[in-house]
Amino acid sequence: MEDSVKKMQFEGGDKEILYSKTIKAGKRIYYLDVKKNLKDDLFLAVTESKKVQSKGDAQISFEKHKIFLYKEDFDKFMNGMNDVINYIKQCKAGEKPVEAVPYEDRQEDDSDEIKLNIEF
Repeated sequence: MEDSVKKMQFEGGDKEILYSKTIKAGKRIYYLDVKKNLKDDLFLAVTESKKVQSKGDAQISFEKHKIFLYKEDFDKFMNGMNDVINYIKQCKAGEKPVEAVPYEDRQEDDSDEIKLNIEF
């Protein structure tokens, strides 16, 4: 189930959350929060919250992981996300997926140049 909630500005820690979307997925909950930094730039904070129960203990806690995405990275992030989602869908459909570039062969740069590593 998905919830969409506009959060009001509160005194304290969450005053920079302008908009939030909650995605409940089994034992995990994902929060997509639009926040504003000190320079009034908007960015996306993605939080994964997972329910964890200690072995031999009835105490339940939540493990949280966060990543921050800034507007200048949105297009590259979405392109990468679409690529890996399509790869997974092809694998599930029994198709032979397009070969991915091994992690160690990847090159980090800021150019928009498309580099293909094709072997025959």
